[in-house]
Amino acid sequence: MDSNDKVFGILSYIGILWIVGLAAGKTPFAKFHANQGLVLFLAEIVIGIAGGILSFIPFIGFIGGIVSGLGSLASLVLMILGIVNVAQGEMKPLPVIGGITIIK
Repeated sequence: MDSNDKVFGILSYIGILWIVGLAAGKTPFAKFHANQGLVLFLAEIVIGIAGGILSFIPFIGFIGGIVSGLGSLASLVLMILGIVNVAQGEMKPLPVIGGITIIK
């Protein structure tokens, strides 16, 4: 693992930039973190959509705001945890979503 792998790994956790990590990183380390970034990105989309749908339902619309807010906070925590794992050179899966493999 070299410094480029770490750069690609860190980029993988920043939204849509997981594509850069996947395209440029050819090592198992870079692919692992690109997968984690992709799963995190998809989870962010699902939580955002769920929060948006809930916000349109009368009388419980505030729950959509709570879901979106908590989802954003959880996403930020997982993003930071993933970046810390990259900086330490570890291939530890993220809590809750880390067991999902899309990129092999």
